[in-house]
Amino acid sequence: MPDIPSSRLPGFHRLDVEARWRELARRGDVSPEELHVLRALGSPSFEILNQMIENAVGVFALPLGLGLNLTVNGRDHLVPMAVEEPSVVAAVSYAAKVVRHAGGFTADADASMMIAQVQLTGYGSPELARERLLAHREQLLALANSFHPALQRRGGGAREVQVRILPAPEGPQGEPLFIVHLLVDTQEAMGANLLNTMAEGVAPLIEQLTGGRVYVRILSNLADQRLARASCRIPLAALADFDLPGEDIAEGILQASRFAEADPYRAATHNKGVMNGIDAVAIATGQDWRAIEAGAHAYACRTGRYGPLSRWTLEQGHLVGRIELPLALGMVGGPIKVHPGAQLGLKLLRVTTVRELAMVFASVGLAQNFAAVRALGSVGIQKGHMALHARCVAVTAGARGLDVEKVARLLVERGSVKVETAREILASCQAVTAP
Repeated sequence: MPDIPSSRLPGFHRLDVEARWRELARRGDVSPEELHVLRALGSPSFEILNQMIENAVGVFALPLGLGLNLTVNGRDHLVPMAVEEPSVVAAVSYAAKVVRHAGGFTADADASMMIAQVQLTGYGSPELARERLLAHREQLLALANSFHPALQRRGGGAREVQVRILPAPEGPQGEPLFIVHLLVDTQEAMGANLLNTMAEGVAPLIEQLTGGRVYVRILSNLADQRLARASCRIPLAALADFDLPGEDIAEGILQASRFAEADPYRAATHNKGVMNGIDAVAIATGQDWRAIEAGAHAYACRTGRYGPLSRWTLEQGHLVGRIELPLALGMVGGPIKVHPGAQLGLKLLRVTTVRELAMVFASVGLAQNFAAVRALGSVGIQKGHMALHARCVAVTAGARGLDVEKVARLLVERGSVKVETAREILASCQAVTAP
């Protein structure tokens, strides 16, 4: 395995963009051709746009940053993150640095097993219909695999047939829902299109075997057969910050975790913090971030009550964080195949399999969550967030160049991060420097 460059880039945030590009090129993270892609990410060719969506008229660009310092299972990763919200990239980089010094993240991920669903109605006796279908399990699997023989040759394909009979939403007077699941190993693909093709392809045989009628046939985005997990262990002494001892910071994090476990209102925002990081990496690597969001929040309800995706505990003098969530990701197909930015994002991550990709995603989610609950349990979320938000406010007020940092710093010092205040500060600065 080739040497992986370190994800530690001290002082990277202080470089101008040209210097950042030179550093990535020097390290071998990008080639001259890929550097050209980075420069042009805000305006890919219209030919590419037209392949991706209908009625394309332009590009809506997001800032692309690098999360630094991430170590997962002993391997370093630069993390491309496409996001508009201030503090997300900085938070991941800081949290990953803390965890890095404590040994890094440990992670694992399941195989790429996805679920295709087929809804059957008018089937008569549900038990008899179930018996008929399962008696023809091999025929159903063979038919499903016939639609994607290349997937089967690569070691994937339809693996199992399951039947679920659910109570009618109308009550006892309604027909119970009869749902057929195909469990499919999608290998390195996210798998939406191939699952939908299989579900539609087996529908006529299901109707023939049961005498019923199929309506809905599509994948499920609750990919609970495709989970990823990450964890970290941080010595309490390493948590000391804000003039507070590590024990106090740890207690604040524990209380924030307890709050999320007890209250769905808090859990929703707790999980939003997790997804701040995961969504940003998903967008930067061409993933279906909407499917990831849907699956994560559905999984958070798996006990019948909405809860947190991550939890924090105190174990033998260490703060321990753990996260588990479904991650249906892909390294082939979809936008990844046509979008040069997505291809470059995956290269920057330096992952070799979709399972490793899922481990990195889960670790990023836990890092983002750690940064958030660390602030929430101590000085509050606004301290760091507003410092970064102040830059955006300064630019909105008209600051440029060196004035941006000066105006942003004064906004934070005044405790009023508003455009009106920024304009006043900028006018004062310009008056002082006027000839």
